[in-house]
Amino acid sequence: MQKIFVGNKPIILTTQVEKETDFKNLFIDSVSIEKILSVLKKDKFKAVHLVGRDLDSMLKTFLKFLPNVIAGGGKVLNASQRILFIFRNGKWDLPKGKSESNETIDKTALREVEEETGVKGLSITKPLEITYHIFKRNNQHQIKKTYWFEMFSDYDGDLKPQLDEGITKVKWIGPRKLKKVKKNIYANIESLI
Repeated sequence: MQKIFVGNKPIILTTQVEKETDFKNLFIDSVSIEKILSVLKKDKFKAVHLVGRDLDSMLKTFLKFLPNVIAGGGKVLNASQRILFIFRNGKWDLPKGKSESNETIDKTALREVEEETGVKGLSITKPLEITYHIFKRNNQHQIKKTYWFEMFSDYDGDLKPQLDEGITKVKWIGPRKLKKVKKNIYANIESLI
């Protein structure tokens, strides 16, 4: 099963047709992205199940529905096992950003985390899952495919939000405050934490 998020509502790629409750089954071979987005706008639906025969080919088909943006990001931990968060557009998020030409995705992730937070001395400890979400920019929907990496830094200097990217806060969040933060994050980020 693969999920592509539109806000906090998932489009779930699946090979199983299930009895509809608070979601709608749609078939990938006979649906448009406009129809999928229209269904997700309705309050009575919490998800769309996009049904097909093979998950790998379904994802390839789905990614052709809209322009793709490739990004890299990081779940950064420090020596106290706190996680580095940014606050942008009224939500807590993990730092990430668009890949530049001729840049490897791990270099993108390291560069973007440093640019968005001011944290230095970053090292990748392991790759995490890839997330997908649909967003709208310049009145056009796009799919962001984000490659995530777990990172470590022992940086204890000033945190510097990248204001020109709309980031207003950067904080190290420990286990006690994580519950509060989880109430105001995107669903695709929650799976990384």
